[in-house]
Amino acid sequence: MRRHAGALYTAALVATLVNTVPDVLRQVLVWDVPGRGAALAVDVVGVLTATVAQLWVTGVAVRVLGVGGGSRWSGALVRGTRAGWDAVRRAPGTVLAGVLAGGAVSALLTVPASVAALGVGRVLGPLEAPSVGAFSVAAVSDVAASAVTLPFLAVVLVLAAGRGPASAVGAPGDRGRAPA
Repeated sequence: MRRHAGALYTAALVATLVNTVPDVLRQVLVWDVPGRGAALAVDVVGVLTATVAQLWVTGVAVRVLGVGGGSRWSGALVRGTRAGWDAVRRAPGTVLAGVLAGGAVSALLTVPASVAALGVGRVLGPLEAPSVGAFSVAAVSDVAASAVTLPFLAVVLVLAAGRGPASAVGAPGDRGRAPA
């Protein structure tokens, strides 16, 4: 796994940077809108774009971890979606544990910086036109958290789906059963 870390972190960084554009735009669109409805809509869009980024990185991980040759980037979203679906079907508890662990790490990286920069009220509710500097600090902490947690959850999904290296999940086709 260690030899694949660079490729996974590169994919995570690319996905994070691509995801940062809609992430920042969704915040800017409601910059002066103080309602909780706007804040909720921004969060829903954020979850959706983050999910797409996660599935893409997972698709890259499927290829990087040795299941087939060819381009790592081409078809990654489809591979990642299949692996994610298979992981949820085969090992929902493992996926939930991975999501919770990744979420905890993400919170540890983002919440202190965001609260320090924006204040508790703006982190939990509408932004209400923060300063550019405060917004930038919060955005950078989000980027850092994504770059760290995307590859982690991608590996969890790939292994839970049974698509990782044979040494990590057993022989191909064993569907996660323990060896006899």
